[in-house]
Amino acid sequence: MNSIPSGSLHTCSPLTAFILAPNPGPMSLDGTNSYVIASPGASASVVVDPGPADDGHLRRLADAGPVELILVTHRHADHTAGSLRLHELTGAPVRAADPRHCHGGGEPLEDRETIQAAGVTVQVLATPGHTSDSVCFHLPHDGPHGSVLTGDTILGRGTTMLDYPDGRLGDYLRSLDRLEALGAAAVLPAHGPVLPSLEAITRAYREHRQERLAQIRAALARLGGDATVADVADAVYADVDPSVRRAAEMSVAAQLDYLRGLTGT
Repeated sequence: MNSIPSGSLHTCSPLTAFILAPNPGPMSLDGTNSYVIASPGASASVVVDPGPADDGHLRRLADAGPVELILVTHRHADHTAGSLRLHELTGAPVRAADPRHCHGGGEPLEDRETIQAAGVTVQVLATPGHTSDSVCFHLPHDGPHGSVLTGDTILGRGTTMLDYPDGRLGDYLRSLDRLEALGAAAVLPAHGPVLPSLEAITRAYREHRQERLAQIRAALARLGGDATVADVADAVYADVDPSVRRAAEMSVAAQLDYLRGLTGT
């Protein structure tokens, strides 16, 4: 992904391409992958996650072809900030799970809804955990095993931050179970490179979460059951870069909430 310049249209599956937004950072990795979806020969396209309010980026998305629909995976600004402007440029409605991020007459997304647009079948899957409004988009006819646009629920590199208290670990683990059931679908994340197998990466994510939970249990055994988030983060995430310390603390808070819920304390 580092070799892909922002602003270029990069094909990544038979039905999708993306334009990398110019917003790299500790949380956004190389930037936001704004996807353009269409079947071969279609007269219009669907854009997923317009990204930041960067007019040059949004004009490139608009110029990639007539846009009939704009979809959003979740509420974070690196996915939604440009959505209203892209609606203004294209006239396409914006749909998201959270009504506050719908524009131009777009209706809120519904779990298990099937959308037909740009000659493509798009199935909506509610996958809360990163945020409460996170959704993924399953393209069952995209290549031999289909593909899934995972937003921030699955990243192309590293692991996902849980935006606690809006995002919760119990929800996230159930979302991983749901995604794993889709098998070997290609993973099209909003940050980082495309991955070959959703089933494999969800298993790896679950194993990572279980390892972190084990580390936090061990830290609580040393520090005491009433240890603070900061204390546990110092013990478990001592080596993280200061730029992602806040994300580490939110992940600790989500994991403590989950563990204390299991024990009833």
